[in-house]
Amino acid sequence: MPNGENCLKPFITNPIPPDKTYLVMNNQLRDIENHSPDKVSDYTTFLKDVLTCSLGAYGGPEAHIGVFIDQLVTRRNYLTEEELVELLALCSILPGPTSTQTIVAIGHKKGGPLLALLTMFVWAAPVLLVMTTLSFLYTILSKTEVSSDILRFIGPMAVGFIVLAAWKISKKVVLDKLTFSLLVFSTIVTYAFRFPLIFPIVLAAGGLTTILTSRKSDIWNKVSITPPWRYLLFFILFAAGAFFLSLGTDLKIFHLFESFYRYGYLVFGGGQVVVPVMYGELVEVNNEMTNAEFLTGYGLVQGLPGPMFSFAAYAGGMATRDGSTIYQIVGALVSGIAIFLPGLLLIYFIYPVWENVKKIQAIKISLKGINAVAGGMITAAAIILLQLNGIEIANLLATLITVVILATRKVPAPLLVVAALLAGTAF
Repeated sequence: MPNGENCLKPFITNPIPPDKTYLVMNNQLRDIENHSPDKVSDYTTFLKDVLTCSLGAYGGPEAHIGVFIDQLVTRRNYLTEEELVELLALCSILPGPTSTQTIVAIGHKKGGPLLALLTMFVWAAPVLLVMTTLSFLYTILSKTEVSSDILRFIGPMAVGFIVLAAWKISKKVVLDKLTFSLLVFSTIVTYAFRFPLIFPIVLAAGGLTTILTSRKSDIWNKVSITPPWRYLLFFILFAAGAFFLSLGTDLKIFHLFESFYRYGYLVFGGGQVVVPVMYGELVEVNNEMTNAEFLTGYGLVQGLPGPMFSFAAYAGGMATRDGSTIYQIVGALVSGIAIFLPGLLLIYFIYPVWENVKKIQAIKISLKGINAVAGGMITAAAIILLQLNGIEIANLLATLITVVILATRKVPAPLLVVAALLAGTAF
């Protein structure tokens, strides 16, 4: 019988020299890592699923998560429901649009920074383009001699969305006497003092208050992290560069980029939270548009799928409508890109080290206060917009009907927008 060495010889076609063994093993391990089951090899299929989510996601972050579970978890099994909830928790801690950052984080998980960037583009582009087009709505109506009265109930309807959002978020964030006090404090302060810097001050105060009043020990527990600092550097450079450019030039495009980039890193939660920040600066301080025009855009975005931060494209377009058509399109797109950029860079920075960051207790504790004051900001915005929209029977009735219908969830948001347009035509 042949010995074992002779039996194996026919199968050894390319023996590995001893000094090369470590290199080959290292390459094999790298290949295994690059082809991990957690990664997707077909970006096209994944991005088609993201587009499906974008075209079917109505109603804000809570509704968006339901679409993600159906399409990305149940149908495609890109991740588990537990992993999705964990990513949602991460994105709730970060400033920026929660549902957008969640789906971008899924893209990062499945394909790294490149797929995350493509995910952001596919998710946000459709509604950004629509809202850019809608920024020409008032110009089109005036040129075609169609009365803008057909939009008269869009504003009251939008207020209904905000009122219901304020109620739902307030119920969610009020957990005890402290969070109730923070919500009331935030409502009073942001109602009384209407300037842009009040919002980051109030948000910081909420987070700091819950940290200082926490009875837990070792909340600043040390964790070992090696984050990709370059993305945080880009985040800071964009913020500082935009700020100084806006100070040194009168070009409105630079001012818009600075404003919307700042909105992108000041708000926690999503489109409803950014409304009071945008409204205070764009309408009350800079007079970029009227109250009715602002509410019209916000009402229209409610009837569209995709992220509500796309409202920035409408607002940017309205702010640059005094120029050429190209200038207005550029203004809309710059504003839309600027508001999403901070959230993207923060995901690039945080997601790779999320497993360790989430162990810092102070991060979770501060979120309790931040959410409470964000609820107060939305409540103040609802009160302000209700007043500015006009305390008239028809307007109040339209707002009330919107709240009731949305609360019962029996009529989709797009149909509400159509109904408001028809009502404006009829009455």
